[in-house]
Amino acid sequence: MRLGPHYARGVQRRGYRVTGVVQGVGFRPFVYRIASGLGLSGFVGNDSAAVFVEVQGPPAALDEFAHQLETQAPPLATITSVQCRELPLAEETGFHIVESREADTGRTPIPPDVAVCADCVRELFDPTDRRYRHPFVTCTNCGPRFTIIKDLPYDRPATTMAGFPMCQRCAAEYHDPGDRRFHAQPVACPDCGPSLWFETSPGGDRISDTDAAIAAAQRALAAGRIVAIKGIGGYHLACAAGDAAAVAHLRTRKARGGKPFAVMVRDLDAARRLVEIDDLAARVMTSPARPVTLLPRVPGAPVADEVAPGNPLLGVFLPYSPVHHLLFAPVPGHTAPVPDVIVLTSANLSDEPICYTDDDAATRLPRLADAVLNHDRPIHVPCDDSVVRVVDGRELPIRRSRGYAPLPVALGREVAPVLAVGGELKNTFCLTVGDRAYLSAHVGDMGSWETMQAFERGVSQLSALADAAPARVAADLHPGYLTRSWAERRAGGPGEPPLELVQHHHAHVAALLAEHGRLGEPIVGIAFDGTGYGTDGGVWGGEVLRLGTDTRRFTRAGRLAAVPLVGGDAAVRQPWRTALAHLHAADVAWAADLPPVAAAGDAGTALVESLLRAGRGAVCTSVGRLFDAVASILDVRHEVFYEGQAAIELELLATGEPAQLPSFAIAPADSGEVVLDPAPVIAGIVAARRAGVPDAALAMAFHHAVADAVVAVTDRVADGIRLVGLTGGVFQNVLLLRLARDRLTAAGYEVLTHRVVPPNDGGLALGQAVIAALSPAEELGSA
Repeated sequence: MRLGPHYARGVQRRGYRVTGVVQGVGFRPFVYRIASGLGLSGFVGNDSAAVFVEVQGPPAALDEFAHQLETQAPPLATITSVQCRELPLAEETGFHIVESREADTGRTPIPPDVAVCADCVRELFDPTDRRYRHPFVTCTNCGPRFTIIKDLPYDRPATTMAGFPMCQRCAAEYHDPGDRRFHAQPVACPDCGPSLWFETSPGGDRISDTDAAIAAAQRALAAGRIVAIKGIGGYHLACAAGDAAAVAHLRTRKARGGKPFAVMVRDLDAARRLVEIDDLAARVMTSPARPVTLLPRVPGAPVADEVAPGNPLLGVFLPYSPVHHLLFAPVPGHTAPVPDVIVLTSANLSDEPICYTDDDAATRLPRLADAVLNHDRPIHVPCDDSVVRVVDGRELPIRRSRGYAPLPVALGREVAPVLAVGGELKNTFCLTVGDRAYLSAHVGDMGSWETMQAFERGVSQLSALADAAPARVAADLHPGYLTRSWAERRAGGPGEPPLELVQHHHAHVAALLAEHGRLGEPIVGIAFDGTGYGTDGGVWGGEVLRLGTDTRRFTRAGRLAAVPLVGGDAAVRQPWRTALAHLHAADVAWAADLPPVAAAGDAGTALVESLLRAGRGAVCTSVGRLFDAVASILDVRHEVFYEGQAAIELELLATGEPAQLPSFAIAPADSGEVVLDPAPVIAGIVAARRAGVPDAALAMAFHHAVADAVVAVTDRVADGIRLVGLTGGVFQNVLLLRLARDRLTAAGYEVLTHRVVPPNDGGLALGQAVIAALSPAEELGSA
């Protein structure tokens, strides 16, 4: 910033415009405190796109203000830009927070919901504090944001707290610049805030006293009952994690199959009795986002086997709302048993969206829960829990939702406004506005009417909050995806925005570039997943893509060798089918000592043999299905009950030193693509197993072989490109991710991995959005 000569001495006035996550995070009170502390006059306020500030005073004080503005922002704030300009002096005294106003263009990013802070937790359990045991204690630094905001600017009338007028004491705190609740929109207390109660059955008799309600919930959990708990972003179902019958009952009610449940624990000490936690994992678990963190289970962990059947990993998270903290603490005057660990899972049938409205709860909870711990603060936007793994002390997102969504991804350039509708599984959608991409919270699998309704509501809500109308709609290339059908009904016709169809693995690679702010850089993208529709109409899933400076274009430079997907979707559910196909491709006879042959039985082997002989069905290049096949060959799993189960268990089997195995064969195809053939590896695994090599060593060796193949194929196709990206659901496998990354780095490549959006289809919409948003202006018609 350069100021005019008439400001060389004396008093000056400067105006600032601060963009980023600067509303709902205590930014105006922060500005007020530093300006007042420096003796400056002026004002600060919100508009729908930014925080605006005018400050007046001596140049030295103004310089110090500018320094503190950018270096000491509130912990939940994220500053994207600070614009400064010189202004004429004004006649005024003091510094003030002024009323919010509308901006001409743009909207400020919406902050996510975050965990209740340590200061509020101390008040929650301080008998001398007026918010003692208040289930909705919050302040400027914590609590709900995204799920209660109806519109911007972020002020109480634009939230679901509008129906709770502040009492005199809360209003005094709200207007006191020295108070932690200065302009905290969700501020409330027992006299004026929301109320908590316990329903002895869904919609049944109420226990309205807070302490009695908490104690009743504790007693119900101890008695083996399933309790629905209304949280910040929706209802959860809870039961005692050590009660095998209760967990099994919950699994049946949710139609959960064998998919693991997450558990919530009282604190880190309790968590350490369940899972292995190093300092880096502890930092992730205690972050304001409080994600479910997948960690290795401690032998003999005091949870029922039914929580995560056969899975050495356990998803663990810490309390993030005041209600959770109260559940894990003794209730004064009551003798209810206090839980150490509970199963806490979204209140829905598997693959349906989370229940979050009172009307929805009245319909769905009676068949899911025995009792309800409820409250009357409305949830405007549902938001499920986030799930992460930890790689080198950083989050590897598996599901990006509460605590992260809808924080935008900075793209580093202005792009056209695009709505991308994502994929079919783990759906999220994305909206680009200016130089940012807003990725929704987790929606779910798009196989039900309820999920589609949730998807449509979410699109409307995010579009309204972002105040953006898309100039283009993007969808996956797969003709059977419901999201594509939805997009085709709303785009591509007369007067409608154009529709762009984006190849699945291309979107994965573009999403990785986007989250790193590297759009337009040449990259070799290693996109390994279960299935994705290819440009040739085939089933892809082991793709090596080369992108140049135009991120919108790609070349399929390499792939896994194709094998039949025997039985179509049945092969996904029964890995023995894919194992038999890979054994056949490797010229390994289906002998009776092979686990997939035994699992198939005479009828299964006869069926697969006839299908292979007839050449019926699709062929696929899927690395995900290859992992399934090896899991079956090593007798890990022959039938799966949730996505990725066999591959997850194969990863967890891989321990110790790797055995010696042949490498993947690498050869060019007639199409010019480089083909990775796993046949030598498959044959080597069978021979080594017959020779008595332990399965754990073979599982480890297989991971090493895949990582070696990644480097080998990259060397063959890079053509001078030194940037490599690892993406797709297979790279949720932390062992493979580390092995491939470390080998590529040692070979001199720069490696990008996911840190912001998931490598699985939960990040797909971001890639679709940027590919469509980078369209030249002339392709966007009237937009």
